[in-house]
Amino acid sequence: MSLWKSAALPSSHLLDPYADEPSALPGFAGPRERALEEGIWSLGDADLLAIVLGTGLAGRPVTLVAAALLARFSGLEGLSRLGPHALAEHPGLGLVKALRIAASLELGRRAFERAVRPRPPVRTSASIAAWCAAHLGPLEHEQMWVISLDGRNGMRGARRVAQGGLHGCSVTAKDILRAAIADAASALVLVHNHPSGDSAPSPEDVIMTNAVAAAGEVIGVPLVDHVILAPDGHYSSLHDLGMIGPGDAPPDAADAAERPRP
Repeated sequence: MSLWKSAALPSSHLLDPYADEPSALPGFAGPRERALEEGIWSLGDADLLAIVLGTGLAGRPVTLVAAALLARFSGLEGLSRLGPHALAEHPGLGLVKALRIAASLELGRRAFERAVRPRPPVRTSASIAAWCAAHLGPLEHEQMWVISLDGRNGMRGARRVAQGGLHGCSVTAKDILRAAIADAASALVLVHNHPSGDSAPSPEDVIMTNAVAAAGEVIGVPLVDHVILAPDGHYSSLHDLGMIGPGDAPPDAADAAERPRP
């Protein structure tokens, strides 16, 4: 015996192909509320598009406008092939909403392209120094950057975490690791410049390196190098110098360690 039971649908339901859109029915939260409560990833295409549109038409909720738009142009693929002026021809859209849709689709396209784009590999201190030289070499003040790496030593991201004067900048190990965690790093490299012209690590540089390495070991995001750049292109690598390691940094290094001005 079949477990399924058939039942006749009301004729009013059959006449409206979007009547089963949850957020268009009484008693259901709208797409913005559900995005906040359940997560943006839980929404369907129509509800995501409704958030982009913002408002519907008189007597027609925005979710139904969004669903009709997707039906007319055969889904997101069809929308992505249209420019703002073509989208604006849809009843109730207008050029402003059409631009919102076009911009949202372009952001999604760029995000996908960048996600699948091969990340530049970072395998040596020389590759780090070469990548950072153009950013940090000409500066007359110190900056410290965190280079986040994935599991294959590809560069996931680069963030500036501190900026100071000619002779130093102040930053905590917690600030450094927070930047790496934000990029979902598997490992990290520290980079900073010495505008004075001497790329040799100072005692304060070594203390900060050991503190970050110790804290990174605790949270599972190891520090693999700390590269110091001079304006003339010369650099020092604490990894190459054999100076990278947790050392004797205190357990609360992530909270207390600070690289002071020399």
